[in-house]
Amino acid sequence: MIILGIDPGYAIVGYGVIKYESGRFTVLDYGAVTTEAGQPFHERLEMIYDRVSAIMRRFEPQAMAIEKVFYNSNAKTVIDVSQARGVLMLAAQKNGLGVFEYTPLQVKQSVVGYGRAEKKQVQEMIKILLNLDTAPKPDDTADALAMAICHAHSSGSLIGAKGGAALRIRKGI
Repeated sequence: MIILGIDPGYAIVGYGVIKYESGRFTVLDYGAVTTEAGQPFHERLEMIYDRVSAIMRRFEPQAMAIEKVFYNSNAKTVIDVSQARGVLMLAAQKNGLGVFEYTPLQVKQSVVGYGRAEKKQVQEMIKILLNLDTAPKPDDTADALAMAICHAHSSGSLIGAKGGAALRIRKGI
């Protein structure tokens, strides 16, 4: 199974593409889509859509794992991230990908084995699990790879089934 992990944002969208087969990971690509702060917001969203859609077409993943948005102290930030997240979910829909949503707690539990793990611990486990020499940068990229790993670990479990149920409801299946 090829999985696209996404850490949503509007300035930086982290992405990671992995192949998970017979309990083994192969990294296909990872990086970040960045947009300029001074650019009109609708143009930033279009750029995110276009670049992530190109990644989807190139690697043809079966699933996109994306972080659930949680409210922090800045309402404007959460609204803008939610808009970018919507564009990413639309790209997945248009490219025929299943969409699976995970909380940061679920990702940490899946990758590290402890839901309250520190970012450094998650990055170290990503490095080990994916056989990388160094932790991916920027952090958004590492978070996206963690999201993909989480889906690989969860896809056959109750946590993955729950995400799949939400997808079936959205699609009317």
